[in-house]
Amino acid sequence: MIELVHAGRCIECDICVRICPRDVFDAVADDVPVIARKSDCQTCFLCEIYCPVDALYVSPRVGTDEAVDPIALEESGTLGSYARALGWKRGRAAGTDQDTTRHLRLLGGVGG
Repeated sequence: MIELVHAGRCIECDICVRICPRDVFDAVADDVPVIARKSDCQTCFLCEIYCPVDALYVSPRVGTDEAVDPIALEESGTLGSYARALGWKRGRAAGTDQDTTRHLRLLGGVGG
C-alpha cells in the first residue's frame, strides 16, 4: 500500500497521479500530490516504478497501514529500490524509449 510521497524529493510532475489505476492520488497546484484514497491502493507499484526521483514508497504489505520514517527510508536506500530491482532507474527501464507508455513521462516534462 502507498505509504509516502516524500516532499523533499518530489518534483511535482504528477506522473503518479496519472499512472495510478485506482486514482489514489490527487494533484495539488504548486505542491506535491496527496495520497487521497489510500485504502484504494492495490499495491501495484506503478507509481513507485515511474517516479523519476524515487519520491514514493509503496509498502509490500497489502491492506496494512504502516508508519514509515522518510529519513530512514532515504538513508537505507529503500526509496526507489523496487524499481531498481526491476532494472528501472529514474522512472524508466533500459529500452523504454520504445515503450508505448513513454508518453506518461513526456507529458510531465520528465525523463526522455
